[in-house]
Amino acid sequence: MSQVLVYLPQEYVRNPRGVQLFTCGWLPASSSPKALVFLCHGYGMECSDFMRACGIKLATAGYGVFGIDYEGHGKSMGARCYIQKFENLVTDCDKFFKSICAMEDYRNKSRFLYGESMGGAVALLLHRKDPTFWDGAVLVAPMCKISEKVKPHPVVITLLTQVEEIIPKWKIVPTKDVIDSAFKDPVKREKIRKNKLIYQDKPRLKTALELLRTSMDVEDSLSEVRMPFFILHGEADTVTDPEVSQALYERAASTDKTIKLYPGMWHGLTAGEPDENVELVFSDIVAWLDERSRHWKPEERVRPPSEPEKLHQMAPTKITRVASSGITENPVPAHDLPQRRGSFLCGLGSRPYQQQCRM
Repeated sequence: MSQVLVYLPQEYVRNPRGVQLFTCGWLPASSSPKALVFLCHGYGMECSDFMRACGIKLATAGYGVFGIDYEGHGKSMGARCYIQKFENLVTDCDKFFKSICAMEDYRNKSRFLYGESMGGAVALLLHRKDPTFWDGAVLVAPMCKISEKVKPHPVVITLLTQVEEIIPKWKIVPTKDVIDSAFKDPVKREKIRKNKLIYQDKPRLKTALELLRTSMDVEDSLSEVRMPFFILHGEADTVTDPEVSQALYERAASTDKTIKLYPGMWHGLTAGEPDENVELVFSDIVAWLDERSRHWKPEERVRPPSEPEKLHQMAPTKITRVASSGITENPVPAHDLPQRRGSFLCGLGSRPYQQQCRM
């Protein structure tokens, strides 16, 4: 592993709507990155502080890691945590991530998406936007389907929809304290609560409806997922339901797909668990990335739509529980998974990167 890191310049890029978006990144200093990883953070979260440890761990393992704060999130401009249109977030990420991939030093690197919670939906929609572009995705407790147990009644949705254009930014959607529900370690939980870049107020009306619509849209297209992916989910997660990850695993058309369920772990697998659990999770992530990272020849990057399925001819991985000790237990049938309740909303030298990127 690389012991010295390069912290890339923290820069702003301007999206098509004229909003300045914050970007950051980490590189291994002693060698060229073995592959590229692009961070898609969760609802209300951000990259520079909350996902800093994730960036450092992956860069230390030899990866080039790049992140962007969505409009209205973190250090990016815009009304705090207001999502006028979810597709805007996807388009912004698509343009920025591809601008990195197009740089000369990076064109032949494998490129992976890394999505946490709502960022999992962003990653899946990025894949749908360009099905042959991405070489795989790591999905940590992804928001990819609304659990039937918590899906709002159609009458409620209709009433909210009728007023969303009148009071779109009103913070009127009730929700429980997600930080208390997501992050198990009390010390880490308090540190996250003190992060002023993290949105901790009630969801805005239009934001809530956009999350609902996006979840339903993603759910309807799970069978269209063809890229290799690795789902990681805590079995004790009450923010996003492990059953929705199971649905993605079962319905996706990918031939290279893996899901690991961690007994007793909560939603915040990479930031809210005790250190030994976090190390286990990242060890699994790095091992999965290492198996799939490669150097691409230029001609290989032009491939037909069905090609992603053929990149890794592997039998689909069985659903497994992974003990905190790091020992993989026996596979368990899907019907034996515990029934959990989810929360609807909070699932819901010249370094080439130093060039200014405009969208």
